[in-house]
Amino acid sequence: MTEKVPNPDGSPDPAKRRLPGTRAEYRVIPERRVVFVKFGKRVTEKEIAGYAASLRVDPLFDPKFSEIVDLRDVEELDLRGEQMMELADKIDLFSYDAKRAFVVSNSVQAHAARMHQILRIAKENISTFRSLEEAERWIEKMTLARPKRETT
Repeated sequence: MTEKVPNPDGSPDPAKRRLPGTRAEYRVIPERRVVFVKFGKRVTEKEIAGYAASLRVDPLFDPKFSEIVDLRDVEELDLRGEQMMELADKIDLFSYDAKRAFVVSNSVQAHAARMHQILRIAKENISTFRSLEEAERWIEKMTLARPKRETT
């Protein structure tokens, strides 16, 4: 079960969720087809798996949505190579075609984002940015550039 996370003004926001006991906070915006997630100071495999478990049961989530991952507050990435592989191969819920933007403020965060990009074999679909605004613009541009499928 997810718990409600208040808006900055203190009012509950039912679209903002987190798994109790984790510092990952996320928001699904179905009308924009995007998920925003912000991680706290320490990121572990358990925390990322908890985020994925929350998304898995979230009725608003669609694996084809884009994702913006804000890592700027992360001070410690407690992930080993084999854990990163398991996260990319087995725990990650997003489709391989989903657009993913990582927002970073230092080289350690950027390295983690790059490792995820390599492990997901997602050269064009995953990118790293220094600001949330840049990430949002890229997601919007990439989403608009996606070819429309014909319906029969």
